[in-house]
Amino acid sequence: MLARALRRLGAAFTFRDFRVLWLGAFASTVGTWTQRVAQNWLVLTLTGSAFYLGLDSFLGELPVLLFTLIGGVIADRHDRRYLLVGSQCGQMASAFMLAVLVYFDVIQVWHILVLSFVSGCAQAFGGPAYQSLLPALVPKEHLPNAIALNSIQFNLARVIGPLIAGVALTTLGFAACFGLNGLSFLIVIVALFSLRVKHLPPQTRQRMVDELRGGLSYVRHEGSLATLTSLAFATTFLGLPLLTLLPVVAQDVFQQGVGQYSRMMAFSGAGAVVGALVVAWLGKFRHMGRTLLIVQVVFGGLIVAFSFSRVMLLSEVLLFCAGAMLIMVFSLVTSLVQLVAPDELRGRVMSIFMVAFRGGIPLGNLAAGFIASRFSAPLVLSINGTLLAVVACVFLMTNPGVRRL
Repeated sequence: MLARALRRLGAAFTFRDFRVLWLGAFASTVGTWTQRVAQNWLVLTLTGSAFYLGLDSFLGELPVLLFTLIGGVIADRHDRRYLLVGSQCGQMASAFMLAVLVYFDVIQVWHILVLSFVSGCAQAFGGPAYQSLLPALVPKEHLPNAIALNSIQFNLARVIGPLIAGVALTTLGFAACFGLNGLSFLIVIVALFSLRVKHLPPQTRQRMVDELRGGLSYVRHEGSLATLTSLAFATTFLGLPLLTLLPVVAQDVFQQGVGQYSRMMAFSGAGAVVGALVVAWLGKFRHMGRTLLIVQVVFGGLIVAFSFSRVMLLSEVLLFCAGAMLIMVFSLVTSLVQLVAPDELRGRVMSIFMVAFRGGIPLGNLAAGFIASRFSAPLVLSINGTLLAVVACVFLMTNPGVRRL
């Protein structure tokens, strides 16, 4: 019984290329979360402002809004592995530059903002390529499992990365965190070059603008894709400020430092791992759309509860549960989009989805940071959680197309 459950949980791991990419991505994501925690704390140390936290996140995600649609067309035209290698090299260069600036004690907040934008540009072209490559590594029936396992590596990194950051910050300093992230990109580059799968782009091509319009038209007229894309935007716009404002909550609400902040991030990441395990075990099942919307309602309620908590243990438990709900929403909505998207349009469909999914992050964080700097982080979180639950309830009651998926 246990062996059968484990086989069901790890079905996608039976495919060699998926295992290789998973391990490479995991190493890189650990480095990314190590840098993210250190970078957020560095911004707060330099400025003491929740607004700059939101601005840094905004500039890091802004390229997603500007360039991801183009990245989706390119992902359908070229070998996706090489696009991903180029993306990793750009992010690696940004991390090493930040480490050098901190090491020589010349860092200023505008350096961080500029390098966040540069790194975001690399992600804007790498993201559609990665999302489009994933379905080529496993059969379609195992795709939800692969997406959930990919979420597990991301969220295991959310546990390990902040813990590494907490130790590295107190013993080695900020430069070490950024340098470790730079080194982590080398591992995923090696993994990408070792993949056996090859993407064969179509021989006949339209003009880039015509291919882009074709992708937009398909998503617009495919009702379920348009709804899922809108839901993804609402989730990131209203839900992700929970993580962005955690340094402010740790400092202002609980009067704690970077150690407690990294501990809170680890609780959220641990919950996300549990949520991803649940989705991996479920795999492809009936009424995925209805389940997605119900989980979204619960997630909104947990954010509201966290905003009112003033007991550290309760807050950590709520973060754990919210992390589980958040990753279940992410995994389910991504699985549904991947299952609906046709192979020949996958890069463009996923790029449009990513613009909504990732685009909600900078806009939501900028708005949340601005309001929190004038009022309070708990107020912002209580409003966001309420709106998130309301949006999910509206879709649940008025959109039978998603409920039937």
